[in-house]
Amino acid sequence: KDGAVVDIVGHADTSGDATYNQGLSERRAAAVQQALSGRGIAIDKMTTSGRGERALLIETADGVREPSNRRAEIILR
Repeated sequence: KDGAVVDIVGHADTSGDATYNQGLSERRAAAVQQALSGRGIAIDKMTTSGRGERALLIETADGVREPSNRRAEIILR
């Protein structure tokens, strides 16, 4: 669809400092944006944001490494 927008939301697990994890999630979203751009999706049709460790897929205690929480979500709207 020509008017479609792609929202990319980065996430992190609870290992590491919360401030670091926020930046990590933002970098993760930016990396996905670059990958999609390289495949022909226009940058101006994408938004990126990072949730840090605030939206865990699998709830863990602080400091726990959980690969499922290290992710990027791609939302088409």
